[in-house]
Amino acid sequence: MKIGTPLSSTATKVLFCGSGELGKEVVIELQRLGVEVIALDRYENAPAMQVAHRSYVLSMLDGKALREIIEKEKPDYIVPEIEAIATDTLAELEAEGYNVIPCARATQLTMNREGIRRLAAETLALKTSPYFFAQTFDEFTKTLQERMERTQIHYPFVVKPIMSSSGKGQSVVKSESELQNAWDTAIEGGRAAGKDGEGKVIVEGFIDFDYEITLLTVRHRVYDKSVQANSAQISNQDVEENNEVSTTFCEPIGHIQIDGDYRESWQPHPMSEKALKESQRIAKVVTDELGGFGIFGVELFVKNDEVYFSEVSPRPHDTGLVTIVSQSLSEFALHARAILGLPIPKVEFFGPSASSVLLVEGNSEKGANLSGPTYKNLEQALQEPNVQLRLFGKPGVAGKRRMGVACARASTVEEAREKAKRASSAIEVEF
Repeated sequence: MKIGTPLSSTATKVLFCGSGELGKEVVIELQRLGVEVIALDRYENAPAMQVAHRSYVLSMLDGKALREIIEKEKPDYIVPEIEAIATDTLAELEAEGYNVIPCARATQLTMNREGIRRLAAETLALKTSPYFFAQTFDEFTKTLQERMERTQIHYPFVVKPIMSSSGKGQSVVKSESELQNAWDTAIEGGRAAGKDGEGKVIVEGFIDFDYEITLLTVRHRVYDKSVQANSAQISNQDVEENNEVSTTFCEPIGHIQIDGDYRESWQPHPMSEKALKESQRIAKVVTDELGGFGIFGVELFVKNDEVYFSEVSPRPHDTGLVTIVSQSLSEFALHARAILGLPIPKVEFFGPSASSVLLVEGNSEKGANLSGPTYKNLEQALQEPNVQLRLFGKPGVAGKRRMGVACARASTVEEAREKAKRASSAIEVEF
């Protein structure tokens, strides 16, 4: 394994498609390993841009613009960090020899909820909630009536855009009078406007589950000292064919979502050995089918010892921010190592831990100028031991936005959750 020197002809380059707070943590881990990083996003001064060597502003749904930057930079690795990307362009670039993380196929299948749900339920025959897709409001109401008559779906149920992030566009429908509003919310909250899939939603029936978890699953290379070549020159396909792939699981993460967006997470979530083994089996089946290298956030519902697949993200997961304090290698360090083909030995779990989001509500935009928020009372937030704070550095707020997170470790999950919430709630925000 070789890593060159940043900003020189020997540099090992990683290009990020998306520059949010999760990508920022991965960029920092890559910087520690001497990697040159290029960050892309649709707005200036996104979190990961602030710690990258260079950055570009563009819509990553613009395949032509994306290709132009990639051909100019010639990165060793291309890392998608958001869903809204021109995945056809990534597939073309991968076929031309570029390394896409985890791989272009995984990015294509998980970019929208239709691809991954059909793969899990119809190809892999995994248990999922009842569902259907609709392209128009008429199709939505007609199919819903048919499914209700067959008792496959009933009120309440969930409507989501097939492509969105952080819970945007999701709503719970409890009666017929809410159908139009749920449809409009999904269309307005979806991403990739003007592309295939615009206006398409997924309707999901509720599962009577006991709890839901995120199982962070890492596909990484088996370390082989006989391999002397630069790993950037070894394609995903070559390694897969040589069976040099290993899978590592982190402790299960429990979480609370409000309006489809994560607010708290904790690790480990208590579950039976049987349910944990089944969760790991499902996660491995899904990630093996997707292929490639990196960390995957596999979301699962659990009822007694039965496990249902929900979704998967081929990148660090927001609920996994708790790993900043809970593990010897955070999910971000694990992703960085998997990207570069570096060894991932046993991940040491330090103990019960939790995260609590700093959710800011307001409007920092004043006329044509953007005035970023100011954070106060940090000394109060950080006064207890084993507390970590991350302020993401997002340039502004319009409505509600996740602007930071507090993470804490304690002797029990309950104590860790209370400690994390004390830290996040202590922070005062001014505009």
